[in-house]
Amino acid sequence: MGELRADWRLRLRRGGADGPVCGAGVLLTQDRMLTCAHVVGEPDARMWVEFAESPGIPPVAARVARGGWLPGLEGPDREDIAVLALESPRPQAAPAPLGRGLERGREVWIGGYSQSFDDGMWLTGRISGLHGAWVQLDAGSNAEVVRPGFSGAAVQTRDEAARTERVVGLVVSWRGDLELALPTENDLSFSYMIPVDRIAELVPLVAELSGPDGWDDGLARRLRTWFAGGDQPAVRFGVVPHGGGRDRALQHQLHRAHLVYRGGRTRPEELVETLVAQLRPPQYQLNTYYDWLLEGGSAPDRSGAGQPAGSGPVLAVIGLDEDPDPRRLVPLLTRVRTLGFRLLVIFRSGDGEGLSEVAQHLLVPALDERAALLVRRVERIEQEWAGLRDMVDSASLVPRPTVDAAARHRQLRTLRALADPQEQLAALKRLLRELRADLDRQHGPGPADLPAQRTGRGPAERP
Repeated sequence: MGELRADWRLRLRRGGADGPVCGAGVLLTQDRMLTCAHVVGEPDARMWVEFAESPGIPPVAARVARGGWLPGLEGPDREDIAVLALESPRPQAAPAPLGRGLERGREVWIGGYSQSFDDGMWLTGRISGLHGAWVQLDAGSNAEVVRPGFSGAAVQTRDEAARTERVVGLVVSWRGDLELALPTENDLSFSYMIPVDRIAELVPLVAELSGPDGWDDGLARRLRTWFAGGDQPAVRFGVVPHGGGRDRALQHQLHRAHLVYRGGRTRPEELVETLVAQLRPPQYQLNTYYDWLLEGGSAPDRSGAGQPAGSGPVLAVIGLDEDPDPRRLVPLLTRVRTLGFRLLVIFRSGDGEGLSEVAQHLLVPALDERAALLVRRVERIEQEWAGLRDMVDSASLVPRPTVDAAARHRQLRTLRALADPQEQLAALKRLLRELRADLDRQHGPGPADLPAQRTGRGPAERP
């Protein structure tokens, strides 16, 4: 069925935190959500939005966004849509993956909050056919037809081959042939949804998010991994033009940065003031830090303070090429990196000013650090295996491919001598790929599977 827990599945209460549960909703962006108009009731109503499956995300109040009230007319052709604006954004919550494709007979899952099931209740069904502008969903029995409290809930499909889920509609209503109060009291009952493709015709935001350029999921995944730290280079660089799914994915991840500098909108002096305030040096060093970060010269004495380069907080520099003087910023960022900061550097254009300086002074040193670390790991594991061969009968060791750590050292020294930063950068990327392959070959049954006392060391460190 796919992911068991999702940030984007929302539970709604009317009025406030103590109000009654009245329906469900779907998170579209960090500050917009989608539900049915009849769940909200009135265009000026105040709703309470809960991330029922992610209790670590604080609830938030919401009201109908400008242009977001589409109650429509009576009957199956009515819209019954409401777009709500959260009173404060929730960037830590992953938005819903929207899809417009519908296939008759496709199985769907629906999670809602009906009476006596405020913690959630799941139903299944299959896409059947059109009912005006809505789509009929067939259930295995009347007990699996939606009921009050499910309105606004996501109707999800799953692509097993691609291992992806998509929200293809919102639950809007149900109907029984005898017009009795509950689905089980009727002889025949069906659920109905408003499909995403119909909502996209009426709501430009949904049209954009459900289109081919809605989100760049690959970039979002890479940024999450990099922000998490661990085995990542201290500097990450990318080109992200304004607008579109790539920019949307970037903006949604920026809450993970400790500081954000926006080229053309933030002055270097403001960045330095913020940095110095965060570093909290002794009072007598304030001006020294300020002057050094802006102008260079002698670095302040930081004995016993700070962290190794690239191991600390993240500074995201968005649109460095849009700064009035991008080249002036690069030496400043180089000095910031010596304070232990990790840097996310984003250009808005692939031919923006300052690219070569970023490559030479930020990317090459960061990838060089990373390559040197991996070479040491390859060398250490090679030494562990050499020691084991002297202590353990050869028949008890799984044969390992030979990895020449000395050759990797020579390779690193050779590329350091290259004069062109772009050549250095390309060579470092190749070396990093080769080193990761070396480490993948070296890991497996072997020293990590033998008792630590045999070698005097613990398991080999994984990259």
